[in-house]
Amino acid sequence: MSKIKEDELNDLYDSFIKIKDREACKEFLSDLLTSQELEALTSRLHAAKLLINGETYQQVINETNISSATLARVSKCVKNGKGYNSILKDK
Repeated sequence: MSKIKEDELNDLYDSFIKIKDREACKEFLSDLLTSQELEALTSRLHAAKLLINGETYQQVINETNISSATLARVSKCVKNGKGYNSILKDK
């Protein structure tokens, strides 16, 4: 993250805050990300949701097809971070 300029990162955050509905979000992400990047983000989010719901590592890997290294990163964020839990809890 040290290479990302703070003002550019804040612009990205502000862009997400301005999204008003699912269609606008879909259009924005379609412009912003490649299909592979979108797929990677989707898999990580789904993996986090499965972990929060009590699925095992093996169940998550089988369902999402993500690498064990990526799952370890997601798991660490679910356990110690704030983002996944604040967005995904009770969903």
